[in-house]
Amino acid sequence: MKKNIKSAVFFVLLIVIASCSDDFVDVASEDENSEDFFNSEEDYQSALIAAYDMLQSTYLNVMLGEIASDNTLAGGESATDVPGIQEIDDMVHTPVNAQLRDIWSWMYAGVNRANYIMEFQDKTDFAGKEGVIAQTRFLRAYYYFELVKWFGDVPLAIDRRILFGEETSIERSPKEDVYALIEEDLQFAANNLPVTQAETGRITQGAARALLGKVYLYQDKFSEAAAVLDQVVAGPYDLEPDYNSIFEENGENNIESVFEVQYTDVEGAGFGCLQCSEGNVAVGFNGIRNYSGPLFDSGFSFNVPTQEVVDAFETGDIRLDVAILDIDAWAAAQGATFSTGFEHTGYFNRKYIARQGDLNTGDANLTNPNNYRAIRFADVLLMAAEAHNRNSPSNDGQALIYLNRVRTRAQLTDVTATGSTLTDAIYQERRVELVGEGHHFFDLVRTGRAATEIDGFVTGKHELFPIPLIEIQLAGNRWEQNPGY
Repeated sequence: MKKNIKSAVFFVLLIVIASCSDDFVDVASEDENSEDFFNSEEDYQSALIAAYDMLQSTYLNVMLGEIASDNTLAGGESATDVPGIQEIDDMVHTPVNAQLRDIWSWMYAGVNRANYIMEFQDKTDFAGKEGVIAQTRFLRAYYYFELVKWFGDVPLAIDRRILFGEETSIERSPKEDVYALIEEDLQFAANNLPVTQAETGRITQGAARALLGKVYLYQDKFSEAAAVLDQVVAGPYDLEPDYNSIFEENGENNIESVFEVQYTDVEGAGFGCLQCSEGNVAVGFNGIRNYSGPLFDSGFSFNVPTQEVVDAFETGDIRLDVAILDIDAWAAAQGATFSTGFEHTGYFNRKYIARQGDLNTGDANLTNPNNYRAIRFADVLLMAAEAHNRNSPSNDGQALIYLNRVRTRAQLTDVTATGSTLTDAIYQERRVELVGEGHHFFDLVRTGRAATEIDGFVTGKHELFPIPLIEIQLAGNRWEQNPGY
């Protein structure tokens, strides 16, 4: 989509207002006239592009998914640089947190855009419509999955938009109901999407199955997860042989990419509307402060890896230098200079820091074209390994095959463990393989390990983040806050 879909003009959807609104949904225009829309395939495709567009705002989910874990520290310029990020890092966040409200608002904007299509799914028929609806339902599932991961029970709208005024009557739905819709959406998507798409970045059958497997895993449905993830492992994906290339521009949308969020540097944005950027905002936030030297560009020095995660890599693991930049060693070797920010550890998230040569339209730190590899085949292999290992009865033999495929590429020896020892080995492999990609906090939470790994984590509270206070107030103070907040 970065080179293809994202070049289309979706702003014809004036009835889908930009997600900078004060409510947790896109507020519908009072003078909208849906009779003038959804009358052609072009209308449905334009609406679908608008639904895809909110994927770009998930940069924040990714960045905070690392900072909330024990993989990285908040960093930045000072202890007061973006207070909401600092609070999440220290596990002292409250219902008044700008970044958590952004996640809530932006994910609901995505839900509402998808539901707008679903609301009028039967209005006009055309060849290939099942594929449009399948992509729409995947996107709705993706946004709802982010919401349920972060906030638990959330308002649930099915095949209709949440319109202005309804915020005073809609209730939070149990997370089980949200998961049930997510599963239905992804099953439909998997059954109605092609194995490959002609247009780069569009959702495929494999992406739907992979996300469905992940959703099962988050609910401890190990048998279901193993079955669907085995289908993804069967092809057409594979591990990229050259690990060094995966996170470079020439590694985008490669054989390992099951689902990738597309970014571009041709349209900029500013701090007044970060989600308006077509670029990956997290890349600028992750970057090296006041950097001068080869290969990389400057940034704001947030999301800095800890010594602990560096030490988690085994000796000889080729992934370490690809995942994490040792800035002191790099500067000494390359003659580069940089400034140290708050909580400077000496390390940066090399997977997602700015490279030189981009257009950087507008604010250079907000318009980086680095795609986010949302679901990689290595992730699928490790999820499948976990599902087989934790299923009852377990299938440790298959789990070992999947785990050791990932380790072989990293030039490490095979694991031969079984049972709970193998479970721990899979958890460890997920950490080092996926470091910097936003999964670790939720891995710790769903497997019950967060309290022992994250400083300040309170069991019974921090498994979820608080519902933004403003959203509770907009709902007439009827919603109960998540426990502990």
